[in-house]
Amino acid sequence: MKDFFYAIQDLFVNVLLKPLDALKDLELENWFSANIFNWIFMAIGVVAFVYWMLQLKKHSDNGEENKSITSHSYI
Repeated sequence: MKDFFYAIQDLFVNVLLKPLDALKDLELENWFSANIFNWIFMAIGVVAFVYWMLQLKKHSDNGEENKSITSHSYI
């Protein structure tokens, strides 16, 4: 049973997390390259934000939004 858990440890440490070790070593040489995943996620976030804002503007220009003040009875 103990060998099973050592096999799981070996799989993660020596196989699945090896690319992250390479990124850790790359950080000493070039910080921007080592953080490529962060740059990719930030770019995806910016594109999604711009798309969402354009969709909101499109719906606002069409007058589809209910802007009545009495939308809730408690107000």
